[in-house]
Amino acid sequence: MATDYDAPRKSDEEMSEDSLEELKTRRNDKNSGKVDEDEVEAAESFELPGADLSHEELTVRVLPRQSNEFTCASCFLVKSQSQLAETRGDLKYCVDCV
Repeated sequence: MATDYDAPRKSDEEMSEDSLEELKTRRNDKNSGKVDEDEVEAAESFELPGADLSHEELTVRVLPRQSNEFTCASCFLVKSQSQLAETRGDLKYCVDCV
């Protein structure tokens, strides 16, 4: 917003009066509390491009755990032996969980 530095300045008292008058005007405005659009209707009519994936089928090839991998006892992710941080009995823990 542009500021006119040559215009006479208002005192704090005048500025507070202006803001009070604005508030009173807004309070008396009947349309200020009304909502133009129903949120539920807006959400139902809004579609993301490519969002309908109901006809798609996900196919993933699952490999069994390899000999150089282990399953972390804390996060249950299959990790490489290079990420093995600690072994407690038969339980193995990765560096992220220790």
